Amino acid sequence: MTTTERRVGRAPLTRERVLLAAMHIADADGIGTLTMRSLADTLAVKPMAIYHHMTNKEQILDGIVDLVFAEIVQPPIDAPWRAALASRAASVREVLGRHPWTIGLMESRRAPGPATLRHHETVIALLRNAGFTHAAIAHAIAFLDAYVYGFALQEVSLPFEGPDDVPELAEEILAQMPADEYPNFVEFAREHVLQPGYDFGNEFDIGLGMVLDGIAGLEGAAPSITRSGRSPDRTSKRTNTSPDR
Repeated sequence: MTTTERRVGRAPLTRERVLLAAMHIADADGIGTLTMRSLADTLAVKPMAIYHHMTNKEQILDGIVDLVFAEIVQPPIDAPWRAALASRAASVREVLGRHPWTIGLMESRRAPGPATLRHHETVIALLRNAGFTHAAIAHAIAFLDAYVYGFALQEVSLPFEGPDDVPELAEEILAQMPADEYPNFVEFAREHVLQPGYDFGNEFDIGLGMVLDGIAGLEGAAPSITRSGRSPDRTSKRTNTSPDR
């Protein structure tokens, strides 16, 4: 059960109850509908009652973003880094699918909560244990999050609900498109998008693999000595930059 599935019943007003109600409003109608008035109406209290628990709306946003981070599955810090990052990316995508309003807020908070901080601490520890330098960790996190957040945003913005809706929508768009002016677009739609089994969501794992390949190739991703003091296997990499004789 996710946090948004918990009932916000008629119970004494608490910080947790305020945040759960705020998340429910954002999930149901979008973050733009979250106001002190709408929150008070949902909780069946006067707006001033909320201020006994939350100073302002920014504090509420900090709190509900932290609730979202708490839903992301954290990989063990001693797990193989590639599998761990793939698992974490899949969890982030799933969570953002439940709370799409969060995409623009995940990295915006000036007062991150404990779940947010634990999340970042875990990812950094995972990569440090794998032997990444601090610079490589910064590159890897920025690269991976840009992909996952971007894909999640694109996914929730698509003009269809699921794969079953694609053929009808594609045919509707193609009917308005002169094939002689956009031959490659039309061919792509006919030969790929309209083929049985097409699902835009399947692109996630393909792109994620490309991102993880890029992270593996970062300078500093595999330093000569790991934190455990052992040298990684570099038999597949050239150590002599001179040309072949």
